[in-house]
Amino acid sequence: MKIAVRYYSKGGNTKKLADAIAAALGVEAETVDRPLEEKTDMVFLGSAVYANGVDESVKRFLRKNAGYIGTLYNFSTAAIAPSTYKQVKKIADENAIPLSAREYHCKGSFLLLNKGRPNQGDITRAVAFAKLALQDAE
Repeated sequence: MKIAVRYYSKGGNTKKLADAIAAALGVEAETVDRPLEEKTDMVFLGSAVYANGVDESVKRFLRKNAGYIGTLYNFSTAAIAPSTYKQVKKIADENAIPLSAREYHCKGSFLLLNKGRPNQGDITRAVAFAKLALQDAE
């Protein structure tokens, strides 16, 4: 089974989750600037909420790689906002990308908000999310 982890992170919160998920799945986490080179069964996509939306580079990644994504798994961080799931789902639907209902979201630190997040508990839950998604797919 071919698995990829891609993410976009300005402050490092989403990168922490991406690195942990990738290590648990035995792959390398890479930024959304790195395109998929072949059909990939499972793509774990990490993003965050910036100015009430996902970054344009995440949208561009999904549009350009739609034909290579088997099933998309969303994970995200945000200081205040809810997960990016609804926003990613809209883009995935527009590009005929299957998006799993299984997702992971946690608080991320920003300025004085949520200091130390994602913490070890958040990272442990992110890894559990990835392992459950893998079990579902097998």
